[in-house]
Amino acid sequence: MSTMSLAVRDSSTMLRRNLLHARRYPSLTLNLLLTPIMLLLLFVYIFGDALGAGLGGGRAEYIAYIVPGLLLMTVGSTVIGTAVSVANDMNEGIIARFRTMAIHRGSVLVGHVIGSVIQSVLSVVLVGAVAVAIGFRSVDATALDWLAAFGLLVLFALALTWIAVGMGLVSPNAEAASNNAMPLILLPLISSAFVPIESMPGWFQPIAEYQPFTPAIETLRGLLLGGEIGHNGWLTVAWSVGLAVLGYFWATAKFNSDPK
Repeated sequence: MSTMSLAVRDSSTMLRRNLLHARRYPSLTLNLLLTPIMLLLLFVYIFGDALGAGLGGGRAEYIAYIVPGLLLMTVGSTVIGTAVSVANDMNEGIIARFRTMAIHRGSVLVGHVIGSVIQSVLSVVLVGAVAVAIGFRSVDATALDWLAAFGLLVLFALALTWIAVGMGLVSPNAEAASNNAMPLILLPLISSAFVPIESMPGWFQPIAEYQPFTPAIETLRGLLLGGEIGHNGWLTVAWSVGLAVLGYFWATAKFNSDPK
């Protein structure tokens, strides 16, 4: 069997293993999903009228504004579970056992990454369904816009997943992995997800603007609502590719440096 065939076969096996774990122990994923869903309901029903008025509309306009940011926050929430899962694997001895077996070395990480991306997409669909149920509509988006939005979500999920895998590998236990990955859910809170950057204090605006979530949110918002994207699309791709490459080399270097 060629090296490529071996890698594909073993990666598929590891992917099935991780998806099976997620199905048997769904509590972690569901707990992480509660954060964006609760924030969606809180901001729409409690603050929606007031914040929507600031946007020149009402609750309906604020739902349209907030949903893209919460969809990307959902990705950040889901990959925290990946960091925890990787840390568990490293500390429970299963990785050491895998290393004694005739399997492709990189398949362990690839299985985690692909499984996490699939879970992220499913989580986004669930949060999106809740958003539609409470009034979100994307009437101005074309089929091409929807395809681009899906591609953006997958690319962003891939980038954050590799970072989360690296965080899991350097964490001594699952609790530390969860804490280390917490910025992936905190960064959307200080982005343009909930209010426009222009409404923030001047000293705080650079913090909100120069981070990966803000251009991704603005791009997704433009695609779903039929608005202008401007330079945010290229910034999102650059951030995503950069984070994916950084996370990949960080994770593989750490994984390969461990004792065989």
